[in-house]
Amino acid sequence: DTDRALVLLEEYCKKLRKPEEQQLKKAIRKVMGIFKSSLFQALLGSFEKKATRHGTTSHTSLPAALACDVLGCPKD
Repeated sequence: DTDRALVLLEEYCKKLRKPEEQQLKKAIRKVMGIFKSSLFQALLGSFEKKATRHGTTSHTSLPAALACDVLGCPKD
């Protein structure tokens, strides 16, 4: 879910301390802001409703899957 993705992104941001990593950290913080936005939440809700209607839901949410893909997190 989105909360899990935000936690993963926040943990990753804490590790970015070198000056050359600050641009990446800024970009990740932008993504986090998008995940927290009401527009993103509404779009995600719409996507999940359509996926449920079509029987295409999965156990992994889109935001968490994206964060894990980018950060190399282990799959559940």
